[in-house]
Parts: sequence; structure tokens; C-alpha cells
Amino acid sequence: MTCIACPMGCRLQIEETENGYIIEGHTCPKGKKYALQELEDPRRMVTSTVRVENGFLALVPVKTAEPIPKNLIFDVMTQINSVVVEAPVLLGDVIVKDVAGTGIDIVATRDMPKSI
Repeated sequence: MTCIACPMGCRLQIEETENGYIIEGHTCPKGKKYALQELEDPRRMVTSTVRVENGFLALVPVKTAEPIPKNLIFDVMTQINSVVVEAPVLLGDVIVKDVAGTGIDIVATRDMPKSI
């Protein structure tokens, strides 16, 4: 597995034992933490767009406020795709609270003023 926790891109070797995992090849502590997270509970940030009514543009970009469990990405996208918001939207506005029951919000990543 290639670590993406820092710019080094270390090639990690992982061995499962009776007592857990042996992780080698990381040059910083972030590598070990990343590998354990990927093995036990892989998570991803999700970015997308949401439709906007009466906005300067038709879509506003959004993202998850934190990484979500990887197995819930399609559930999250289904919920995001059903959302329509009314302009104006401000950077950081919560667009969907507790998306797909994760406890994590979907937030706007830019302002979207009303159309003129």
C-alpha cells in the first residue's frame, strides 16, 4: 500500500499477526496511523455539487466536513444528488446535516450569490 498521509508516498508493507498488524516502510508516524485506518475503517472525503435555485450559477460545490466511511460513499452521493438549495449560499454553510446517518455534515465550499 502506498501511504498518502504526507508527500513522501512511502511504500508500506503490512503483515497481519495474532496480535494485530506489523507495519513497515513508513518514514514518519503518520504512515503507521494511515495504514491502520485503511485496514480497520477506511474513510474518504467526498466532493460533489448541489443544485441551486435562483443562484448566479446552477450548482454550488460541496464536500464532507470530515472523511466518511468508504462503504457509505454511494449512500452519501444519493442524498447529495437529491438536494436543491436556495441562493444565497455562503462558504461553509451546512447543506446537509448528518448525511446518511454518519454524524458528518455536507458543507458548501464557495459562496453562491443570488442571480441578478
